[in-house]
Amino acid sequence: MGTLAVAAIVWRFGRGLGVAAVVIVAGLCQVPGLLHAPITSTDAYRYVWDGRVQLAGHSPYAHVPLDDSLAQLRDPVLFPGLSPTQKSGVTGPPRVPTDPDALAKYSADDPRTRINRPLVPTIYPPVAQAYFTVVALFTPWSVGTLGLQIAAALLAIALTWLLAVQNPRWAALWGWSPIVALEAGNAAHVDVLAALLITAAVITAAKRPKLAAVFLGAAGSVKLLPLLLLPAFRTRRPIVALSTFIASYVPHILAVGTLVLGFLPGYLSQEGFDDGSSRSAILALLLPPEVRQIVAALLALTLAVLAFTRTRRDPLALTCCWLYGAALLIATPTYPWYGLPLIALAALAHRPEWLAVPIAAYLAYGSFGHDTRQGLIYLAAGVIVVSAITIRRRFVAESGLTAARSPANTGERDETHRPRDLGRAR
Repeated sequence: MGTLAVAAIVWRFGRGLGVAAVVIVAGLCQVPGLLHAPITSTDAYRYVWDGRVQLAGHSPYAHVPLDDSLAQLRDPVLFPGLSPTQKSGVTGPPRVPTDPDALAKYSADDPRTRINRPLVPTIYPPVAQAYFTVVALFTPWSVGTLGLQIAAALLAIALTWLLAVQNPRWAALWGWSPIVALEAGNAAHVDVLAALLITAAVITAAKRPKLAAVFLGAAGSVKLLPLLLLPAFRTRRPIVALSTFIASYVPHILAVGTLVLGFLPGYLSQEGFDDGSSRSAILALLLPPEVRQIVAALLALTLAVLAFTRTRRDPLALTCCWLYGAALLIATPTYPWYGLPLIALAALAHRPEWLAVPIAAYLAYGSFGHDTRQGLIYLAAGVIVVSAITIRRRFVAESGLTAARSPANTGERDETHRPRDLGRAR
C-alpha cells in the first residue's frame, strides 16, 4: 500500500519537483532501514561472509561458511553459536548433490550461524563478489551488515539522482518507494547494484553504446537476470556485454576451475527452474510441471524475439521495462527484491503499472507454500499491467497523439511535464 500511496502522491503533486528535492527525500527514506538489522532475508550475512573470505585470500566458491579451515574468520555476529575454536566438522571442497533429498539437507540453515545455506558455496557472480569485497574492506566485523546496508542505501540514492536528471517526477517512484527503502537500506540486497548498472546502460546506450554494453554485462555479473535484456540491445554491442560478463569470471575460473559455479546448479534445481515444479505460478494454475516448463521457455523465447524486432522502433527503456517485467511474470519468483531493477525501469520508461509486479512478489512471499494463491496474485498483477497498456493505447489512438522517443534514449533531460504529453511512449 505504501508503494501505491507514493505513486499517487507523485502523480498528483510531483510536477514541480526538482532534482535536489527528490534526491534529498530519497536519502531520508533510506535512514529508517539502517537502524534495524535486515528484515526480509538473511542474504546480507552471506554478502558479509563472501567479502571477508576474499579479503583473507580465499574463494567463496571453494569454501562453505561452516568450513573449519576458515574458522579464524568467524565472529559472534555471523556465528553466534560457533566460535573460532569450535569445530563444525565440515572440511574439504564444497559438495552440491543432485539428489533432491540430499540437496535439501545440504541447503538447510544451521542455528549456529546467521548465514543462510552454510553448507553450500556462494551463488553470487564475480561483480557482486567484487562489491562485497570492497564494502568488507571498509567495514569492521563488529557492525555486521551495517556497512552493506549503508552501501546499498548510497547506491539507491545514486540511482535516484541518475533518474532525476532524466525526470525528477518519475525518479521519485524509485527513490521514495517503500520497497526500495526496505530492500536497499535495510536488507542491503545486491539487486540495487544491478538496478543501477541496468539504468546506466539504458541511459548511455544512445551516445556511448560500448559503455552501455559494459554496464549491462557488469549487471549480469551481479545477478544473472539482467542478461535477459540482451535482445533489447541488439544494435548496442551485445557482444561487448557478453564479453564483459565472461571476462569477469576468468580470474575465478583460473583460481578454482569449475567450482566457480558455486551453488548455482543446486539453486536452479531447488527453486524449480529445471523442472518447473515450483516456478511459473501463473502457468501452474492450468498446466502440469513438465508442460509448464516448456510453455515458459517458449514464452520467454517469443518475448526475446519480440524485443529484438521492436528495439529499433520503441524507446530502449520501454523495451527493457516490459521485457524484464514479463520475465518476472513468467518465472513468478517469491523474492520481492528481484523486482528492484523493474522499479527503476518503470520509472525510466514512465510505466508505473509495472509496479504491480514487485508488489505481487511481496504478497506471494507472504503466501509461500500456497501455490494456487501465488498464481492468482501474479495473475492479478498481469491483468493490471495488460489493462493499463490497453487503456494507454486506446487513449493515444483516440487523442491522435504519436509516440515520442524516450529521453533515456537521447541522454537529454525530459522537461515536458504538460498534460498533453501524458500517455505518450516517452
